[in-house]
Amino acid sequence: MSTSDNCKDGASNFKDDVCEVNNNLNNMSLNDTEVVVSVCANCGKEGDDVKNICNKCNQVKYCNAICKKVHKKKHKKACEEYIRLATEKHDEEVRIAAKLHDEKLFKQPPPAEDCPICFLCLPTLHTGSRYKSCCGKIICCGCVYAPVYDNQGNEVAEKTCPFCRVPIPEALDPKSNEEIIEREKKRFADNDPIAVYNYGVYHRHGRQGLAQDHVKALELWHRAGELGYARAYGNIGYAYEQGSGVEVDYKKAICYWELAAIEGDSMARNNLGICEGKAGNHDRALKHFLIAVRGGNAESLNQIKQMYNHELATKDAYTRALQLYQAYLGEIKSPQRDEAAAAHDEYRYY
Repeated sequence: MSTSDNCKDGASNFKDDVCEVNNNLNNMSLNDTEVVVSVCANCGKEGDDVKNICNKCNQVKYCNAICKKVHKKKHKKACEEYIRLATEKHDEEVRIAAKLHDEKLFKQPPPAEDCPICFLCLPTLHTGSRYKSCCGKIICCGCVYAPVYDNQGNEVAEKTCPFCRVPIPEALDPKSNEEIIEREKKRFADNDPIAVYNYGVYHRHGRQGLAQDHVKALELWHRAGELGYARAYGNIGYAYEQGSGVEVDYKKAICYWELAAIEGDSMARNNLGICEGKAGNHDRALKHFLIAVRGGNAESLNQIKQMYNHELATKDAYTRALQLYQAYLGEIKSPQRDEAAAAHDEYRYY
């Protein structure tokens, strides 16, 4: 499916497009001095009043309806041949465009970023990492939970950011929330894509002292997406699915999920798989789910299991999914992260 609304509309308006192109060709100057003269295909009359055009192919003109009717039988074969060739050309262009789009859509997305401290792949599950507004880094749950040491190897009692060592405001301090907001404002002003995305979330739910504004949320998510944060496009997809700030439009929801999935958002990819499954396109659904599983999406693994149970996917496909998920776990697991997850559910990372 194309991510362009114009492409979707173009498929149904092909005949009108052909007419528009031919109108332009008929009205174009051959050079600076020579112009195209309209000629009646039946009687040969020339002039600007020869404007009655064949409604089907738009290739010939007539001086009036009578000439058009008289010439209809003679013109029929050429008219049908032109339409056939034009349709074949259009269908081929659509096929090529769809193939190129699928190649891009089903290409393995870029790998997830690594934690800047332990250098292990960041978990996909949202509780597996934290965004730090002090330095703009995303840090894994294990490094957030682990103690911080100074240059002499002594544990630092004061809570600081594991990366930039800036003090973390205490949750019980009434001014802490204000300080966090101020830090994020600076990140927002610097066009940090995650800060821009977060501000969209705040407007979506009316948090952090910001008014609830669905339209503003969409505006900020568009901005964050353009800055490279794929999750923002995923949220726009949800907005169109649910009608939050916009009219419900499932086609546009899919378009934005595609944008997010191409950039590595495994949840958006999972949504695409579900949509394809509902449409009966089980092969395409399976492709989406397998890519999402490799990206750490446990829900997609469960979807493939259900497909296997209902004989919509083979045993080999389910086995492949299990192998992909194990490969993902091998990239993200560490004793430090396990310790954090065991201490608090908010640090669970798979």
